[in-house]
Amino acid sequence: MKVYLSKINESWVVDRMREEWYMNNTGISVEEPKKANLVWIISPWLWKKESRRILKSKTVVCSIFHLEDKDFLDKNLKEFRKREQYVDCYHVISLKTKKDLEKITEKKIIYIPFWVNGNIWSQIKDKDTLRDKYNIPKESFIVGSFQRDTEGSDLISPKLIKGPDRFIKIVNEMNSRLEHLTVLLTGKRRQYVISELEKKKINYVYLEMVDFNTLNELYNTLDLYIVTSRIEGGPQAILECGITKTPIISTDVGIASEILHKDSIFNMNNFMNAKPNVEFAYKNSIKLNIPAGFNNYIKAFSSLVVD
Repeated sequence: MKVYLSKINESWVVDRMREEWYMNNTGISVEEPKKANLVWIISPWLWKKESRRILKSKTVVCSIFHLEDKDFLDKNLKEFRKREQYVDCYHVISLKTKKDLEKITEKKIIYIPFWVNGNIWSQIKDKDTLRDKYNIPKESFIVGSFQRDTEGSDLISPKLIKGPDRFIKIVNEMNSRLEHLTVLLTGKRRQYVISELEKKKINYVYLEMVDFNTLNELYNTLDLYIVTSRIEGGPQAILECGITKTPIISTDVGIASEILHKDSIFNMNNFMNAKPNVEFAYKNSIKLNIPAGFNNYIKAFSSLVVD
């Protein structure tokens, strides 16, 4: 079996996943689709970048990370059907997406969460030293959010599927109860959350673009990471928190219910009762650590290929 992963080059999480796949699976990976017998379209729109003739001659797996209401509109279903004629099998990273995808296709769907790279993400126990390093108040309760929250079209409007309005509601409530609270932000397009934090006079630290080593250290400064999304495929932050033993609570999206304890999953009526369970999340996340995290992919892909 020879596998080709479609290229994206957008500094997105799937760029990293592709790089990690090629670094760890050199014996079965090729850089040209014509040399592969399985083409993995790791982000669904990338099928347009590949030769239709080549796709027709290969086994094609297409990843679908999540589906929104708009994906079920006629115009988007038309695009889905156009791509589907080249797809032999779909891949999803959460059971929720599998359930949604089954509504619009009869093709085979494989469910395999993404792996997590323990060479990048690991626990560091000395929080005080890390907080000093990044000028994060040691006396504060530190809440983290490391994903974009603002629409790129205007850099003002909240990206509602990520739930930044929910995040603000939660940290505002926490701020009224805690003597010292600081929100730690990283990543691009954080304008909405920053604006709301400033309006509500909630302390925050913002480190826009950081490398993976720094991001791992920032996870390890936290007292709590909060996922407030309405829709997710992953997010990878759940696995990254799990393997770094960062306390995390989340809405019931993506892989949350597959990795986190039920007590760590909340809705907007009971968020103050949610409790992190670090050991439970670690136990489930470590199963997906490299290289074991590749095993189910290799097994599933091998079963699809006719040599």
